[in-house]
Amino acid sequence: MALLWRLCVLGAAAGVLQAGDEPAAQAYAALKAKNYDTAVTRFREAIQAEPKRVELRKELAYTLLKTGDTEEARDEFAEVVKLAPEDWHSALEYGYLCHETGQVGEARRVFERVRRTGDAASKAAAEQAFRNVDRPLGEAIERWTKALAHNPNDYSAHFELARAAEQRGDGKLAAEHYRRAWELRPAERALLVDLGRARRLAGDEEGALAAWLAASRGTNPRAAEQAREFLPARYPYASEFLKAIELDRANVELRRELAFLWLAVRKPAEAEAEFARLLEIAPDDLLSLAQLGMMRLERNDAAGALPLLEKALQGKDEALARRVRDAMNAKGLKPRAAAQPRSNKVMGDRSYEQGYMKDAERYLLAAHEENPGDHEVNLKLGWTYNMLRQDDEAIRYFEMARKSTDRKQKAEAEQAYHNLKPAFERFRTTAWVLPVFSSRWHEGFTYGQLKTEIRIGKLPFRPYLSVRFVGDSQHAAGSLNPQYLSESSFIGGIGVATKPWKGLMGWAEAGNAVRYRERTDVGRMIPDYRGGVSYGHAFGHGIGSETAGWFVQTNADVVTLSRFRWDTLVYSQNKAGFTMPRWGGLQWQVAWNANLTMDRNREVWANFFDTGPGVRFRMRWMPPSMVWSVDVLRGHYLMDGYPRGQVYYDVRAGVWYAISR
Repeated sequence: MALLWRLCVLGAAAGVLQAGDEPAAQAYAALKAKNYDTAVTRFREAIQAEPKRVELRKELAYTLLKTGDTEEARDEFAEVVKLAPEDWHSALEYGYLCHETGQVGEARRVFERVRRTGDAASKAAAEQAFRNVDRPLGEAIERWTKALAHNPNDYSAHFELARAAEQRGDGKLAAEHYRRAWELRPAERALLVDLGRARRLAGDEEGALAAWLAASRGTNPRAAEQAREFLPARYPYASEFLKAIELDRANVELRRELAFLWLAVRKPAEAEAEFARLLEIAPDDLLSLAQLGMMRLERNDAAGALPLLEKALQGKDEALARRVRDAMNAKGLKPRAAAQPRSNKVMGDRSYEQGYMKDAERYLLAAHEENPGDHEVNLKLGWTYNMLRQDDEAIRYFEMARKSTDRKQKAEAEQAYHNLKPAFERFRTTAWVLPVFSSRWHEGFTYGQLKTEIRIGKLPFRPYLSVRFVGDSQHAAGSLNPQYLSESSFIGGIGVATKPWKGLMGWAEAGNAVRYRERTDVGRMIPDYRGGVSYGHAFGHGIGSETAGWFVQTNADVVTLSRFRWDTLVYSQNKAGFTMPRWGGLQWQVAWNANLTMDRNREVWANFFDTGPGVRFRMRWMPPSMVWSVDVLRGHYLMDGYPRGQVYYDVRAGVWYAISR
């Protein structure tokens, strides 16, 4: 039946095509040839020219379904329903797609309309679809209602109940529980957007606007952006601000904006009262302190104004402080709090501690100019530039601070200087080695690299020379372990790498792989071209941390290699665990591993996932870059056909060691 209907539509559409309807004709031709991407493009062009042609939108929607663009197909059926509200077949398609894409409430409303007003066949289909959607929602409401009877402060129960009620069309019940959920977790400001939507569903437009206005003036940028989409284009009225404040009494931005609105409409008494209420909630709000103080000063209430203005002068907003001083000077008042100017060093320290690095840079540079021999300032400047990612400046000030007579400052500056110095050397040589034993293969593998980088001015990349080594302990194991894709070889090459940026680095390399073992599957010397992107980052307490605590570490690589038919592989290695308290000289971590490998060519051996517990450890007397590890893993190949079976178990023990000169 559906096929017959589609043929009828195609025939009818072809019949109405005019000679000048070129995009539509091309769309149908592409559709007939099963060139769906071209058909989509041409249908869109035809619709742009004639947006009210229902049959073109329907054809576009069905073509989008063929390409897997379900959400776009849903949106096209929505337009069809607007243009032809009695096209019951399209309405049902729209409802089914809404349900499939998670818009359960909209699906229920569509099925409700069709089952009441559609033709006989559509009513029957819509009735069954409506029950399939409505029954689980009713059961969810009943289940969460019972949960709240046992625990009225269960946030999840309130939220799930509100969502089910909204999807079922019960706006009043949804609004009640969205508000209760938000009262339990006021930091979840997106709930105010949900509350506004539920209130509108219940017919409470004023309440909906209050919720959205409160959400739009808040600390959550995403929720504020969502809320502004619902607000009218005009500026809110004072009565609407009051309604929003009644809902969100602790909203400082909302109250401050209302206070300035009262000033704009020449109601200073209301503005002063609102600023006073705001300061009860946020006593350190500088703008409100200054504004209320100047309002009181304007009406000659010096006793009430002076404490507020002096407190505003103590803040970090220098422009505001100047305005306050000007207002006080005009009235002949001398600010006690401002009588002692603060030094650039004090202001720099304060800005640094509060995280205002650009301000810290400005004040500390001024302090350095006043006293170049103050190595405490030089050290702090070094750290400031380091935080601003200007290490070329940071190393200069660390070098100055190394001359400090204070042993603690000198040691800190020495360590910082030596940590940064390798990055500014003309030539920098690094070497690393990773021997690993695998119980799965009953043998050992060794990976290593010796690399010399050349720094050329301030270029964002560095050329390098490299020698890699990939080897194994047995003759038969090399061809079965493609992890680094060059077995039993020394690989010499020349390459270029970008400077690391937030853990991200790109690189490319060309050279030759020289086989050191007799093998018949590859030549003695073969060209080797490779390149990719690497990312690494760690959070929390590292293995060398002085204190115990949680940590997360992730490393990801995307590598393209010529030797394996220009295959591109993706590696993701992740650890999460706990750095244990130090036990004598032992530093150690317990962790859970989750590793994924995939490739573009869909090779069976290159698509697998393994996970399991592990431990990493080192002794305090060892070099800082040496770490031993033992992991117990269960793995699974993601594609059928691996000769050793889909599931494997492996105990891996290894040691990582790196040096830099």
